Amino acid sequence: MSGPPANAPVAARNVTRASVVAERVETAASLWGKFMGLMGRRNLPHGSGLWLPASNGIHMFFMQISIDAIFLGRAGADGSRRVLSVHRGLRPWTGIVPLIRGADGCLELPTGTIDESGTTVGDWIRIGA
Repeated sequence: MSGPPANAPVAARNVTRASVVAERVETAASLWGKFMGLMGRRNLPHGSGLWLPASNGIHMFFMQISIDAIFLGRAGADGSRRVLSVHRGLRPWTGIVPLIRGADGCLELPTGTIDESGTTVGDWIRIGA
């Protein structure tokens, strides 16, 4: 077996700042998984997150929790992705985050994660085991 089983949580690391963004990141790759995202969850534990690959926008409709969101570009040769946009403390029912040009995925994280990890636009993040 090579790598983690499908949909097994993996880590997200900010390679620019040598910090951990999230220790347990789930992936929502299907259309339904992306639509549902974190809807219905009453909390998102510290150190966890949801990766929405091939996504350049998200919505906050039907959400019960606030989140941070990091939009990333396409993976480079080493698997890392450039941070294109960061959104702190998105509140439930506040609508749609405008589409982020060039984004190829979004990390949804507990509020405060962006500041805690020191992540800024231009950093490089690697998602994987």
